[in-house]
Amino acid sequence: MSQTAQTVREDGIISSVSGPVVTARDLDARMNDVVYVGDEGLMGEVIEIEGDTTTIQVYEETSGISPGEPVESTGEPLSVDLGPGLLDTIYDGVQRPLDVLEDKMGSPYLDRGVDAPGIELDKEWEFEPEVEEGDVVETGDVVGIVEETITIDHKVMVPPDYEGGEVVAVESGSFTVDETVVELDNGEEVQMRQEWPVREARPTVEKKTPRTPLVSGQRILDGLFPIAKGGTAAIPGPFGSGKTVTQHQLAKYADADIIIYVGCGERGNEMTEVIDDFPELEDPSTGNPLMARTSLIANTSNMPVAARESCVYTGITIAEFYRDMGYDVALMADSTSRWAEAMREISSRLEEMPGEEGYPAYLAARLSQFYERAGYFENVNGTEGSVSAIGAVSPPGGDFSEPVTQNTLRIVKTFWALDADLAERRHFPSINWNESYSLYKDQLDPWFQDEVADDWPEKRQWAVDVLDEETELQEIVQLVGKDALPEDQQLTLEVARYLREAYLQQNAFHPVDTYCPPEKTYLMLTTIQTFNDEAFDALEAGVPVDEIIDIDAAPNINRIGVQEDYEEYVDELKSEITEQLRSLY
Repeated sequence: MSQTAQTVREDGIISSVSGPVVTARDLDARMNDVVYVGDEGLMGEVIEIEGDTTTIQVYEETSGISPGEPVESTGEPLSVDLGPGLLDTIYDGVQRPLDVLEDKMGSPYLDRGVDAPGIELDKEWEFEPEVEEGDVVETGDVVGIVEETITIDHKVMVPPDYEGGEVVAVESGSFTVDETVVELDNGEEVQMRQEWPVREARPTVEKKTPRTPLVSGQRILDGLFPIAKGGTAAIPGPFGSGKTVTQHQLAKYADADIIIYVGCGERGNEMTEVIDDFPELEDPSTGNPLMARTSLIANTSNMPVAARESCVYTGITIAEFYRDMGYDVALMADSTSRWAEAMREISSRLEEMPGEEGYPAYLAARLSQFYERAGYFENVNGTEGSVSAIGAVSPPGGDFSEPVTQNTLRIVKTFWALDADLAERRHFPSINWNESYSLYKDQLDPWFQDEVADDWPEKRQWAVDVLDEETELQEIVQLVGKDALPEDQQLTLEVARYLREAYLQQNAFHPVDTYCPPEKTYLMLTTIQTFNDEAFDALEAGVPVDEIIDIDAAPNINRIGVQEDYEEYVDELKSEITEQLRSLY
């Protein structure tokens, strides 16, 4: 529900309290209504109604609440405020701005029952109309522009629940989000602020097949396992394997217009890193601060578990709002396992029949509801926009057979499997190329062929084949040693080593290597293939494999990633490799 004042209806009485689950009797409420629980007015949501007993999940700590205290229903579902001011803001799971609450409390420790609107109600924004008197507007049409941040223009739209009609009054100037900026002949008044229930997807015309990649600047993702704008991806991995850093890299460098970062039950220090880093980071595409196109939703592991569920819905609803304006939005959820654990805890307190490993039977359905709201859409106003959903999964002990990982895999089309062994060997990003996959490759290949190189798919397939062959050969090497292999297989292992060390590894903390454009990704692969082709020619000419491996130019392949002027460097390196290998025969 919006954090603004609502009409509060008749109250009920608390009959029992079990952690975040509270039951009340004689409460006039419907499913998913927001209620205020106890004398302190803690925010909660109705999740079960049986006779005159209503079960509520409370989004705040319930210690000290006792039976007999009142429960008030608002008669409204959990909704968020949508309008200018969403970006460059940090929210909790139910869209309370944390900086505003801190000012209100005068302390970083938040009291229970404290509330604040999701967007500033008294701040004035400069509104530039896009329509004139006499124009006819329909649901979703853009009626004006507000410069929300230095990077993003906020498009003021006719709300989805309006009928639309002829514009009878419109003016430019400074307005608050609740002031009318456009009047229609049917009496409808358009303001900059909308409200929308978080569990309900915003309307669209059609969900389309995405054909443009979400370029991330991470070689292993763009080069081998790409995700589309409007696609879904999962990043499962054990603790310490690099899920959060991978998501941070995507949030920083993915070529989306808007980033929504949802910290769902993760460690507080990881969210602190995001909050500290993002305001100081420069957006590589605009040069402006990265926070100017980012909204953070923080629900750390020490915050109430019930709010974890709402935080992912809050995030996806804000993402859909900007999608309706025609923007490409990337949503990072870190991590959906914590959300599932919150569902398991509440389900057990409700004494529901447990499913696999104690998770509720509706786990798969809830995950589907979240990921299915991602996609590439034709909006009701004729624009096209996308929401890409990338969810981290934290399987206990790195066991990918557990229910959250398996149910997520059934839904998403890109799987980036993080590997603890790779992380221990300091191979980052520690994405296992043998287990990962992308089902978007075929539909994205035409874009890479048009924008980067005609033979992009062939180069990628060559790299995959070499890595596959290396995996098979490593089993033999462990038994008999590398020297027992035929020379051509020893050379294949050397080529695969360059693929792993130069191409698949990437330094997130190096100012140049942290972001690798697709053109550079392609040139790195062609350089390794040049070494491969020339080396096998030399081998066929009778040159011993040790001499081939020992050429001076080959180790420079590992340095391409850190070169700013990489095109000139690659041209020279290819020439040196060719010259040195051909001089051997």
